[in-house]
Amino acid sequence: MGNKKDSNLKVLLIDDEDQFRKALSRQLSHRGFKVMDTGSGEDAIKIVRHKNPEVVILDQKMPGMDGIQTLKELKRIRPEVQVIMHTGHGSTESARVTGRHGVFYYLEKPAELDELIRVIKAAGKERIHALARHEIPVVKKSGLKEWLIGVQNARPGVIMLGVILFMIIAFMPVPKQLEFFLTSKKTGEAGEIISGYSEYRKMHEGQTISEYYGKKAKLYKEIKSSAGETIKTPLTTDSVASKAMIMVGVLVVAALFWATGAIPIGVTALLVGALMYFFEILPPSQVAKAYAKDSVIFIFGVLAFAAAISKTGLDRRIGILLLGTSTSLRRFALIFAPLLSVTAAFLSEHALVAFLAPILMLVYMGAIKTAGIKKDKGLVVMLLLMLTFCANIGGPGSPAAGGRNAVMLGIFSDYGIDITFGQWVKMGLPFVPVMSLVIAGYFLLAFRKKVKIKSVNIAAMVIRESEKIGKMTADEYKAAGVLVLLIVLWTTFSSRFGMGGPVILCLVLLNILGILRWKDINSIHWDVVALYAAASALGYGLACTGAALWLANGLVSLLPESLKSGIGLCISTSFITGILTNFMSDGATVAAVGPITVPMATLSGTSPIMVGLATAFASSFAHLLIIGTPNNAIVYSMARDPETGEQLLTMKDFFVHGSIVFVLSLAVLWLWVFFGYWNWISV
Repeated sequence: MGNKKDSNLKVLLIDDEDQFRKALSRQLSHRGFKVMDTGSGEDAIKIVRHKNPEVVILDQKMPGMDGIQTLKELKRIRPEVQVIMHTGHGSTESARVTGRHGVFYYLEKPAELDELIRVIKAAGKERIHALARHEIPVVKKSGLKEWLIGVQNARPGVIMLGVILFMIIAFMPVPKQLEFFLTSKKTGEAGEIISGYSEYRKMHEGQTISEYYGKKAKLYKEIKSSAGETIKTPLTTDSVASKAMIMVGVLVVAALFWATGAIPIGVTALLVGALMYFFEILPPSQVAKAYAKDSVIFIFGVLAFAAAISKTGLDRRIGILLLGTSTSLRRFALIFAPLLSVTAAFLSEHALVAFLAPILMLVYMGAIKTAGIKKDKGLVVMLLLMLTFCANIGGPGSPAAGGRNAVMLGIFSDYGIDITFGQWVKMGLPFVPVMSLVIAGYFLLAFRKKVKIKSVNIAAMVIRESEKIGKMTADEYKAAGVLVLLIVLWTTFSSRFGMGGPVILCLVLLNILGILRWKDINSIHWDVVALYAAASALGYGLACTGAALWLANGLVSLLPESLKSGIGLCISTSFITGILTNFMSDGATVAAVGPITVPMATLSGTSPIMVGLATAFASSFAHLLIIGTPNNAIVYSMARDPETGEQLLTMKDFFVHGSIVFVLSLAVLWLWVFFGYWNWISV
């Protein structure tokens, strides 16, 4: 199979010596390669543009356009092409110069044929890694089915399906229930039908969602008066409803593309904004503002800050403290995972993940190097997904565990319900370690045969990596000081300055201290930042148009009567919240679902605290997609092989294992919390 694969390699031979070039071309053709040849750099550029060879054998010294000039042009056109520099004028200096421009290998002419063939085959394999580094999809064209299925980042069939679904949803008749929500006036009475609208508290009494949205978005319809003057009139309800349905269509398309990898995740992020601009969901300035929320600045900031921590080596010191008991995968799962989850209930889980993900990647790379293998997919998926999922489920532990909990406290306040910090902890914290152990058990069981490296002493690896760099340097002490400052700012001033402001300030300090350069910041995975920005804009568009309220209420209306009161209402509201939070931000989900279900609890004689907490707790179960939570986005961005550029953790991994952990999260919430200890404590 290997020889057959090698024989398919397309090789371009560039040499101005006709006799030598033709002879070598015949020899390589006889060995099964598909050989093209030319005597000039100018012609080589045309061949590379149109024929796309995989490996180029390039003579360095040629008349006209020489080898180095040709090399630069070829790499600009096809950065993935592998170039073997072949010259009779070789020297250490020429090797150094050409090496700067991405030469795969340097051979003096004439090279032994067997040696040249070995290098060509190695270059063909390296090209696969280069394609991954440059995110260039390779679509098979052997048949219609293969073409439609495509490959990661290029799935024509899914793209066409997305277009069809968007057209169906966006241009379907406006549902009566949506129209009813948009035209209902605010009365200020507790439990009214539109109290679940995300900006209900900002509406004036007597104002409808349609009126509020049109005014806030500054969207008007221009008509000509009889006198010929242009008059701006508010949007009609039909226009607002149409925009709400368009946002539902955008949600479906974005979720489909992100889940399947139909196009690159960053491009899907841009598509969300393009559709919001094109269909005038919001004016341009407000679309841009929706993309630049504090949570997005936070994602950017922690990725850059994590790069600085890793650059100094401080991450290895932190790893010793946090992973000191993880002498095996079992101990990592059963000891570290619950400690992480409980810690995440009181500190920023996003920051914890940002600091720990690079450490676990360091452990993974060390493990495969020690084992002498190129990749252990099972190990890296287990380490990183367990990290993000256990951090996610720290949310129910306390009111301090995220903005979603603050939103629920606000809803409680609107309905005159008081809950103390201690009450929340008493009702939520017992869920956290139990759920983390369930997650740990799942990964230990599901990956027992998938992990190639059975014995992984994470603590020893972190200690060994730390010993390699010796004593702490001045830069490490500086970085540690800035890290402490950042944690203090997050814990004491986040309500005033947000989560993004402090981390941006600390990035500036790291630069002033000479630790972090702009080049380091520019090297972070901006596609992940774009993805989370698009998710924020998507959630905002759904919320402000009233689409989120319509979706949430529609799901509630489908519930049977047995699930509209008592424990049944807690079960149903947690299920609905859990589903929605995977596609919308957790705060937006709680804002849409909570005001509907909390008054339902009061009307049905169910404890509103139980129902409200059920809603808040389930908003932590965003395990299925990268956009579900910053934790997922951070882990995804870190999970790349530093040598090959391969994305080690894929969207499919999130969806497959996230779906199972999502079901397990609901099961533990229902059985251990609703039917368990909530019956033993006073609510």
